Formats: sequence, structure tokens, C-alpha cells
Amino acid sequence: MEIVLKYFDDFTPTQLQQLSALKELYTDWNSKINVISRKDMDNFYLHHVLHSLTIAAKFEFTPTMQIIDLGCGGGFPGIPLAIFFPDTPFHLVDSVNKKLTVVKEVANAIGLKNITTQHSRVEEIKNRKFDVVISRAVAPLKDLWYWSKPILNKRTANNKQPYGLICLKGGDLAQEIFESNCKPHIWEVTKVFNEDYFENKFLLNVL
Repeated sequence: MEIVLKYFDDFTPTQLQQLSALKELYTDWNSKINVISRKDMDNFYLHHVLHSLTIAAKFEFTPTMQIIDLGCGGGFPGIPLAIFFPDTPFHLVDSVNKKLTVVKEVANAIGLKNITTQHSRVEEIKNRKFDVVISRAVAPLKDLWYWSKPILNKRTANNKQPYGLICLKGGDLAQEIFESNCKPHIWEVTKVFNEDYFENKFLLNVL
């Protein structure tokens, strides 16, 4: 938890309670349903919570926005971001229902009211649009953008809010970006958080 407070110091008491409760909750649920690598639990706040909050360090989500976490797994980046932006609605979607069980139980346990969930493949989401698609280590950029385009609201010319696909990725992205035909804005996570763990990790925004 200290690693999060190293970079963010303006949490409300409720947010601090929610963030502080996450490790114990995920440790318990991870023993029943494996949603996080066991070896990662020792570095839970660095590897999962702070990494998710890279998005919050670069983008400001407002209460009028609709955010979808595509392939949310056990709730990252969606749950940390929903804590950070308590007035913004987040819709967490995954094709594996047992992972959503963890998401719902964790959200209920910490009193997180701005999360909804859906057991679905993204191709099955109809009649609903979002301003931002967030994702963390789910699929190649080409696929993420292909899935995102049909569920994104059309962006108006004067819209200055965050928009499009915002995803966290790692490794050598040159070939992946080339194959996607996208021209994402790219930030090195080490320029945001200077921990060694974030070497070769990136934040991408495709508009």
C-alpha cells in the first residue's frame, strides 16, 4: 500500500479503506479462484494496483463518462480505477464468469457502488456505447482496437475528455503496433512511476 501512497496522496478516508482492504480480499479469493499469479501476491500493490493507476496518472475520468474494462479478469485495471474515480461508472466485462464472481465479491466487500459487470464476449455487447475502453494485458492491439471500435461513442470535435482505447501493455510493441495499423499515443510507465518493475511497460491510447 505504501507504494501507492508514494505517488498519490489525496485519497479520501473511504478510498484509503477500500485500497487497504484489497490485498486481504484478493489473497482470500485467489485461494479459491486463481485470478492472480501466486508469486505476484507479494507485490500486489506494485504489480496490480499501482500499475492499474498508471491510467489515472495520465487521464481524468469524469462522472458523465462511460468506461468499459474489456477482459477485466479479476478486476484490473477496473477496480483500482473505480476506487480512484468513485463518481464515474465502470462496466467490467469478461468471458470467464468465475473471474466476475471475484470482481463482484470484492466490490461488494469494499462498498464500491460505481461498478457493473457482464459475463460476455465483447462481440456480444449490443445497444450500448462507451467513451473509453480500458484493458490490461488482454490481447494484441489489433484485436483490442477491432473489438473497441463498435462499442465506442462517436467523438465530437470539441470533446476534450479522454476517449478511445486506453490499454496497458508490455514488451517490444513495434511489430504489434505495425500489425494493428493504429497510431497510438504511447507513454513509458517508468516516466510515470520510477520503479524497476515498470521497465518495458507502456500506456497506449488509440483514438
